[in-house]
This record gives sequence, structure tokens and C-alpha cells, in this order.
Amino acid sequence: MKTRELLILGAGPAGLTAAVYARRSDLDVLVIEKGLPGGQIRITAEIENWPGLVNSTGVGLADSFRRHAEHFNAEFLTAEIKGLRLEDGRKVVATSAGDIPAEAVIVATGASFQRLGCPGEDKFIGCGVSFCAVCDAEFFVDETVAVVGGGNTAVEEALYLTRFARKVYIIHRRDEFRADPLVRRRAARNEKLVPVLDSVVEAIEGGDLVERVLVKNVKSGEIKPLEVAGVFMFVGTRPQADFLGGLLERNEGGWLVTDRNLATSVPGVFAAGDVRDTPLRQVVTAAADGALAAMSAYHYLVQG
Repeated sequence: MKTRELLILGAGPAGLTAAVYARRSDLDVLVIEKGLPGGQIRITAEIENWPGLVNSTGVGLADSFRRHAEHFNAEFLTAEIKGLRLEDGRKVVATSAGDIPAEAVIVATGASFQRLGCPGEDKFIGCGVSFCAVCDAEFFVDETVAVVGGGNTAVEEALYLTRFARKVYIIHRRDEFRADPLVRRRAARNEKLVPVLDSVVEAIEGGDLVERVLVKNVKSGEIKPLEVAGVFMFVGTRPQADFLGGLLERNEGGWLVTDRNLATSVPGVFAAGDVRDTPLRQVVTAAADGALAAMSAYHYLVQG
């Protein structure tokens, strides 16, 4: 197979924006994605924080990203990404459609949210089940919601939700939160937060939207319903980067480490979006990463 100038791994906001910028720089671009373009935003019912659009559906925004990249004649390949290796000065991406060599690569494979696996979780994603308070808090003004998890992210996101919701349950399987002491003290002072400790979610129920969660006490075995309009899951996030093995430097959480130009530890390999070590994972930051990674790849290819 011929050597491509730039391979973009993943067709979420970061990868598709990278494709737009790379094609506008007249690079030969191939975007590889195993699923539908758009990434996590495809499971978001509404998006209200993309600049310039007061409101959009996740699917609608994802499709517009794809059309924009196609407008500049970016090429797409539907395939599973299986690995990345260095060979004779080139980067070779192993896929279910065969090995593809390239001069430069942008890893934009994103991250996945850990799931509880309880009944109703998948059914209500985008209809009350969320993995992002910053994205969806405004849909729950004056409502009661539940947060699942007990680490820093869960408690901090629960505190953020109190700016919108009238009550926020925090459901955690242990007898105390795992969050840092400072975060726990802030939570204890917030009257809108209601801890539900020693408990796990058994099921999420409702009609078209979430109406309640069934919570089981792990010590007594008692199951009780909590009437809520939304359930926010913060039980962990992991980068979609296992296919890389140990080729690129990663931090303790497995996130790809980059410099200010989004270059990884391997020259000619860049990372963009949620897969990398970044303080904020939003559509707008992923898109910004894609633009910067594409231009960094361009300069790498032009300057050698």
C-alpha cells in the first residue's frame, strides 16, 4: 500500500478538524475510523456549548464535521486500528484493512467512559444518563439528579451540578468518598449535596426520559428508589490507546503525553483530543487540538 503523508486515527471532533486543516494545507490525508464519524458527541442529545450554534444535536454536529472534511476532499477508511509501529523511518498503522505506512500520524482516538452495566444505562444515554456535567448541567435546572462515583471527578462534578439542580445525590459504594480532603470538605458544606454511601445503582428506570434510580445498600441489601431526572456517571474514563502498546510516552492514567505543539515522544506522531493528557475534554478543546496537531504535522512534513 502506498505511503500516505498523514494518517489521522479517529474521526471525532479532533480528528475531523485535523483533516480540515491538513487538507487546507494540501496534505495527502487519510482518516481511519471503525465506527461512525463524530465520536462521543453522537451519543449526546443536545449540544449548547459549541461556539456559534446556540443549539445543535450531537449527531447533527458530528455530521457537519464530516461534511466539512469531505468538502476539502479528505479520504476516509472504515477499519479497526490494531497497532502502530516504526519501520524504515516510516510510521506503519496496522488496521483490519491491512498495514498503511505514513510519514506522519495524528492519534485522535479519544476516550471511553466506564459504564456501570446496570439495566437502563444504555437505554437512557442522551435521555437523562450523562457522562459530562459541563455539557449537560443546564438541562437539569431546578431538577433532582444523581451522580455515581466517589473520586475527585465525581465530587467536583456534583458540586458543579449544584449550580443548576436543586438537589444532587452522590451514590458511592464505599462508606466515604475517595476524593481529596479539600474536595470532601467543600462537598460537606454544600446543602444541595446528599451523600448516598455504601450503595450501588441496581437499575435506571423511566419512560422516554430518566425518572428514577434503584439504589441497593451493599451492607443491608435494601433496595430503594430515588426520584431523579438525570444520572451522571463518573466511575472512570480511559484513553482509547491500548493499540499503541508502549510506543508512545503515557502518564499514570494511560493518557498520551504531548508537548505544546501536541507532538508525542516519537517524532512525526502527534496526539489530539481526549486521548491525550489534557485538563478539559470538550468538543471545542478537541477541535482546537485537531487544528494545532494538523499544523504541527504540516511543519514536520515540510521542514523534515
